Amino acid sequence: MTTTQSPPATITTNARRRVFASTMMGNIVEYYDFTLYGTLAAVLSKIFFPGADATVALLSTYVGVSLSYFVRPIGGLVLGPLADRRGRRFVLVLTIVLMSLGTAGIGVLPTYAAVGAAAPVLLLFCRVLQGFGASVEFTTAAQFMLEHERGSRRNYLTGLINATCSVGSLLAATVAFTLTTAMPDAAFTSWGWRIPFLLAVPIAFVGLYIRRRLDETPEFREVLALAKSERIEQTPLRDAVRYYWRDMLRAIGLGAGQRIGSYTIQAYFVTALISAGFPTSLALLASMLTYAVGPAPSIWGGVLADKYGARLPLLVGYGLFVLLTVPTFMAIGSRSIVLATAAVVVFTVLNNLVSAPLNTAYVLSFPPEVRSSAAALNFNIGTSLIGSTAGLVAVWLHSLTGTDVAFGWYMTAACVVSILVTLFALPPSVDYREPDWSAAATRVA
Repeated sequence: MTTTQSPPATITTNARRRVFASTMMGNIVEYYDFTLYGTLAAVLSKIFFPGADATVALLSTYVGVSLSYFVRPIGGLVLGPLADRRGRRFVLVLTIVLMSLGTAGIGVLPTYAAVGAAAPVLLLFCRVLQGFGASVEFTTAAQFMLEHERGSRRNYLTGLINATCSVGSLLAATVAFTLTTAMPDAAFTSWGWRIPFLLAVPIAFVGLYIRRRLDETPEFREVLALAKSERIEQTPLRDAVRYYWRDMLRAIGLGAGQRIGSYTIQAYFVTALISAGFPTSLALLASMLTYAVGPAPSIWGGVLADKYGARLPLLVGYGLFVLLTVPTFMAIGSRSIVLATAAVVVFTVLNNLVSAPLNTAYVLSFPPEVRSSAAALNFNIGTSLIGSTAGLVAVWLHSLTGTDVAFGWYMTAACVVSILVTLFALPPSVDYREPDWSAAATRVA
């Protein structure tokens, strides 16, 4: 099946607002949960793994982070093709329901003291459910927006989408900080930790209401109409793997450094600061500051990529990462909260600066008939293998060396890989040069 590139869609102001609001709410739910779990990892480890050594308990809790991402490729294999067959809107409604059930489920779980070994099993089940739902949330939401309005600002739009992720993370960190400072430690450990997870329910209801009122994207309607008129069986997953695996590998390599950076910010910095001897309240304040400054560089990086080409923000961001990642973790170990906070803020600015062209590459490197399947597959493989393991690798390296500097070198190596892809294999879609899909499309047909 061969499709032609649709012209930029005309979209009304009200429709544009609804599309953006739907994207924003899904990202808020996804990143609220992930950041909340990582932020409260030290508390959850005591509640669900109380009999273990402190390091083992923390590692066991971070298994929940990795497990929720290891299941994402499976979710992508199921939900990605579903979005190519049933529509982007249908899957966006489904993802927000699944993510919310997983998040709220943690808030009502019995503790280890109540049901023993069943408690951590149930905790990991909720993480699997959330991860399965989140597997295609970001990529489907991004393509939903881009397929409604392509125009000449694709990197700006994907930067704007990434900025909303910081909103969810900021909300989670703010809620956690407010409750941990307002409540006695005993009360928060006993029942107060449940409140942040249950707050995901009203957020999800708002997002679900908005998404149910949206129209399907013009490009998907075109693909569906063509498939019906030519009576072609749609096999998006098979076609994506068979004809676009090289494009997937390029996208995974391009985002390697930023993947580790993102999940370090969301799931490990608070733990690293606490382990370095800083009070929990100060660690949470530093975390909140990173999320507060996050949206601006996300949008700025998109503007730069649209105006000067994607290589500029990618090379600047990754190049500075190579120079500053190890010093960032040295600053965390310096016991100066001012120096440590400044380091994690600069780290966040660099991480978000490169996000826009990466998000564009994850989605628009593929034609619309396989876009959801290919985007979900490359995004989730990179996230699961490279990003979600950041917390585990960091805790493991810290246990071996007694410092987080070794983890800094690990991330630096990943950034070098991303620089090489930027220089020699940058996906053309991020610079408005659509790939030549005609040869592959002919084989698919």
